[in-house]
Amino acid sequence: MRFLFRFILLSFTLFMFNSPLRRIYQTSKQLVQIPIPATSISTMSSSERPTGLIAKSGIELLTFGTPNGHKASIILEELKAAYGKEYVYQSINIMQNIQKEPWYTKYSPNGRIPAIVDHDRNDFSVFEGAAILSYLTRHYDPEHKFSFEDADDLSRCEQWVAWQTGGLGPMQGQANHFYRLAKERIPYPTQRYVGESERLYGVLDIQLADRDYLVGPGRGKYSIADIASFGWVNVAYFAGVDLAKFPNVERWWKSIVVRPAVKKGLAVPGESRIVNEAYQKRLKEEDGFKEAEDKLKDLGDKAKEQYNYKFASP
Repeated sequence: MRFLFRFILLSFTLFMFNSPLRRIYQTSKQLVQIPIPATSISTMSSSERPTGLIAKSGIELLTFGTPNGHKASIILEELKAAYGKEYVYQSINIMQNIQKEPWYTKYSPNGRIPAIVDHDRNDFSVFEGAAILSYLTRHYDPEHKFSFEDADDLSRCEQWVAWQTGGLGPMQGQANHFYRLAKERIPYPTQRYVGESERLYGVLDIQLADRDYLVGPGRGKYSIADIASFGWVNVAYFAGVDLAKFPNVERWWKSIVVRPAVKKGLAVPGESRIVNEAYQKRLKEEDGFKEAEDKLKDLGDKAKEQYNYKFASP
């Protein structure tokens, strides 16, 4: 009996602390269709499993098609469009646990994507999406097209990036799991994390009420503050968040998703089927998808009703 208790406790612990994004891709492969070239230099690619760095100069991006991975690929594409800054990427397939291999954790000690290696600065490596955004704009955005020179705006930018990394990302990651992926339909965490994600979307909606972008004078300027949150808002429906309920956020999202560099960044390392545009297309075109989504929404609504959930923000 004691052994059984320990086994159950260990299983529960591993379940709770396993990466939410990793569980997304492990348990919902049918929802994500990512052609994965392991490496790419401009148009050159290879299907071989990555085992180490491949470049000798420039930025090398180690990534996968997740909201956090898209932060890095989008800013790199924006810098490429603005300044001609080239980069190389390798696909780190988190379903194969490549991110846990020693060669990779040398550059990302936490065993997560994304990471970059700057071969032009003594192979300096950076892990964590927020740190990558700051590093790349600090060194490769001299005209501050995606960052800020004014000290106050720089601080405001840092605040919104911190808000995303400490709130929107972790909460929506849990919403993804309990709303859509957990084998056991558990009402409390479903309404808890979807509800908290909605509250955070409400915070964004308030900030964007009279602004085009999160930070900057006047109606704001597109920057890494926007890029940080965009990746998560871009998979809102996957987490059970109805973007249409947040009109200012939806307007902001629409203005960003059409940017050519953003579209290119979202295609690194391959197209995703869980981003909002793909999701909406599947509702119209994929047999049975809308019916399955309606059932999922009904379960989410019943979970909220059971615990008397009421939206409020902030």
